[in-house]
Amino acid sequence: MSQPFHQGDSKSPGLAAVLKEMLLSLPSMVSEVVKSKTAGIAASSRLREEKIHLDWNEASARTVYTEVEDLLKRSSQGRRLDEPLGLIVDAKDGLTPEDQRVIEEIEESVRMNNISNITRTEAYLKCYQAYPELQWSFLAHMVSRNAGWNMSDLRGGQMYPLLDETGKEVTYRFLERCNALIFQDAYPQLMLYMKSREIGSSLFYLLPHFHVSRFMRPFWDRFWLERGSALLAVGLIINEQNYIEKRVVRNPYFQNRVTEKANFHLHNWAGLNQIIFPLLDLDSVSAEDGTPKQQEKQTLDASSCPEGHIPRLAGRILGDFSSLSTRITFGKNLYALLFGLASLRKGAEAFASLVPHTGSRADYWPALFTTDKDQALGPGLEGMELLEQTSLPEGRRLYAPKLLDAWGDTSYEPISREDWLQDHSALDGLSKPQQPYLCDISFEHRLGIIKTAFAHDTASGTDH
Repeated sequence: MSQPFHQGDSKSPGLAAVLKEMLLSLPSMVSEVVKSKTAGIAASSRLREEKIHLDWNEASARTVYTEVEDLLKRSSQGRRLDEPLGLIVDAKDGLTPEDQRVIEEIEESVRMNNISNITRTEAYLKCYQAYPELQWSFLAHMVSRNAGWNMSDLRGGQMYPLLDETGKEVTYRFLERCNALIFQDAYPQLMLYMKSREIGSSLFYLLPHFHVSRFMRPFWDRFWLERGSALLAVGLIINEQNYIEKRVVRNPYFQNRVTEKANFHLHNWAGLNQIIFPLLDLDSVSAEDGTPKQQEKQTLDASSCPEGHIPRLAGRILGDFSSLSTRITFGKNLYALLFGLASLRKGAEAFASLVPHTGSRADYWPALFTTDKDQALGPGLEGMELLEQTSLPEGRRLYAPKLLDAWGDTSYEPISREDWLQDHSALDGLSKPQQPYLCDISFEHRLGIIKTAFAHDTASGTDH
């Protein structure tokens, strides 16, 4: 059993006391559930007042679909039934000196920016700011922020109360590997587009030299001609989720130690398997172009989340991480929210621009979380305290470390280079992203934190 996260010298309450408090809290918990659902519906209605048309072109989607089908037909001709399709090679024959220079520059940029979740998250944002038509890059930035928060939770004072040190480390490696592999595959694609824009000519014939699946070439060729952001985003969502499917999600090592463990499902039960988009107060955002009114970047402090208030959070809850089709649909839903609702997009862009990513949940909720371990909540019943209030005073907040303070550098075994595209199932998700009705999860997120706090209290109680 893991040791309690609480700081201080006095003992945490015993299990009997914890269970008693949990029973007494049931009416309040039920009330919170009802309140969160009601508030979520009302807030979602407000966010949906101003919709943005997604530039989905059905004819272009059908064209790409046909091109991928043709790729599969050509690749399968003369292939043995047990032979995988399209092994990707490193051959540089026929490349011009300029091609080789571009490849080397991109490889170096990938190496420099794939150091940690912090550097990856920042790199995605820079791509989007330089070329706003790369909408997937902003979605990747916001999702990567969530990955950093989840990694830091493992060393925090409240999340994952039942994991021992070994469990924390292997779960961190799982999350970090997903984050790193997606970046390794997607960032060269984004860089190739930016290089193409610089010279005014397509460089996507170089995609195989970065071990990118043949699946993506038709999407980039079509994007180069039409700048259809939605179709490209869907292609990248399908590609990246397939890229990590066998390499991480279905990897026996992580299946046995992470995804099939009860603690992984505890996270689902608590409702913290969420992707959240913090929204900066729209009063600080220009109504004309969505850019922040402030001229200098600043970090949010507690005043941005007044006592008694919950920060505005949009997003969705992922039901089954182990399901490839569920993850793809989930990614498309997130894209439709982020780029289909004007106020949500403006609020998320303002937050991303003004709040540096540290990996701590204090980034978006400084009135509840702190990066200072010495000022964190001491021994006591966290669940009850969080149930009664939406913010905590200084010295009583939840410990949420910065990512670089929580984890060091991580090395990995070599990555398999085969093309994941093997059959027509890859095309199942090639459809227009649908926008879910419920999009504000501010209260839902708080409820998940409360549930995890009660689990923490129970784990702490069993240690005494």
